Amino acid sequence: MPILRRALVATAVLASAPAAAQERPLDGFDAYVQGAMRDWHVPGMAIAIVKDDSVVYARGFGVRTVGGNDRVDEHTSFAIASTTKAFTATALAMLVDEGKVRWDDPVSMHLPGFRLYDPALTGQLTVRDLLTHRTGLPGSDAIWFASPNTSDDILRRLRFVRPFAALRTRYQYNNVGYMVAGRVVQQASGVPWSEFVRSRILQPLGMGETLTGYAGLAERPNVATPHVEVNDTVIPVPYLDFDNIGPAGSMNSSVSDMARWIRFQLDSGRVAGRRLVSAASHREMLTPQFLIPAASFYPEATRLSRPSFTAYGLGWFLQDYRGRKLAMHTGSIDGMTAILALVPEERLGLVIYANLDHAEVRHALMYRIVDEFLGGPRRDWSAELRPAYTQAAERERAAERERRSHRAAGTRPSLPLQAYAGTYVDADSIQSAVVLRHVNGVLVADLGGRNTAPLEHWHHDVFLARWANRAMGESFLSFIIDERGRVPRMRMGANERVRAPDAPAASAP
Repeated sequence: MPILRRALVATAVLASAPAAAQERPLDGFDAYVQGAMRDWHVPGMAIAIVKDDSVVYARGFGVRTVGGNDRVDEHTSFAIASTTKAFTATALAMLVDEGKVRWDDPVSMHLPGFRLYDPALTGQLTVRDLLTHRTGLPGSDAIWFASPNTSDDILRRLRFVRPFAALRTRYQYNNVGYMVAGRVVQQASGVPWSEFVRSRILQPLGMGETLTGYAGLAERPNVATPHVEVNDTVIPVPYLDFDNIGPAGSMNSSVSDMARWIRFQLDSGRVAGRRLVSAASHREMLTPQFLIPAASFYPEATRLSRPSFTAYGLGWFLQDYRGRKLAMHTGSIDGMTAILALVPEERLGLVIYANLDHAEVRHALMYRIVDEFLGGPRRDWSAELRPAYTQAAERERAAERERRSHRAAGTRPSLPLQAYAGTYVDADSIQSAVVLRHVNGVLVADLGGRNTAPLEHWHHDVFLARWANRAMGESFLSFIIDERGRVPRMRMGANERVRAPDAPAASAP
């Protein structure tokens, strides 16, 4: 018996008999959520819970936009971010059932033009590898995040990404793998991933409040605003279009709609008695495929929940909790946070959305809800988890203070500002270009779209960019001056770009 399956069997054998449920599950839960939101500075949140095929809880808390009066309710749209991945895995499961795809098909069988840096890896990489984050490729988020690159651009640029490990030897979360998986859905079905998900999943489930991407969101009357916390102040940020990585995290939905998705999952891929996914394919998605080191699996929450195994299935994180298998997935995208969880043995599922970037209260509320239905003493998960995250935030602030302490006073740039203007491209063709313009005596960096920042001289030939999209934070741009007084290269963070030779210095009066 494979080691992962033995782990699950052992967990089931060791599980104690179910504890008596709380006499009134969720009694006082509203007040607990409201207190946790205050502690974690979350403007708005929505939660739905399914038990025994019934929606037993669905409501919103707080406001859609900080400082506003529009309340969040169970129909408010949020970005569901990486919980999109389970939809992509389910789409592939349907195609597996139809014989159009096999989990272990080489990706190149379905995408003949698919190319990776290593030709051997191109031929060996399978659909299952894409879905389990074991490709040996680095995360590569720079290819798509805050980038004008289309999905076609991303697919083409993958051939320049160098592996960091051999295939199937290391876990490395990779959004681009799911974008490629979406292309497999398109090639095998004949329709784009978004249309497949809409027609084959959303419509049969009656999920009319769910969008597969950014299009149409602005017309919705009830949409949460993304927020980030900057210098202890929660501020709104733009709702960005992530359709270039759609199958990995572009969907938007309400907890009311996602309760329908949870019921479908808890019923092993059936809706109203009609099976959309075979029992075998559904079981495969919730079976551990690749072990995840505890340090890579939400270490703060793992330290407190103490699972005996942590793994990835097909579109799901998997662990055990109090003797039951827990399937869950988080979602984090600019200014929005999500978590969706299933406890299949208990026919229990939940979804939590928040309109604050990386609001890790999601884990606290997930475990609190599961405990409510498993019974036993109530545990203040929010109070236990919060110190770990506040300490991590303080370490980041200390690192920032230490970095700023090295700023050299009284220095000037080596060259006139307009000499730095131009287009800087990634020598490896992976990341998007940075365009620098000299505008009214100020250098302005542009990554495309709304991702711009005026540059503040830091010291010597180093400048600080404070991005208009505050979710991107700040970046240091360091320029290299050659022996002829030209600027051939620029480094932003850890990534170096070269100045495009044919690009004239972009300037304005």
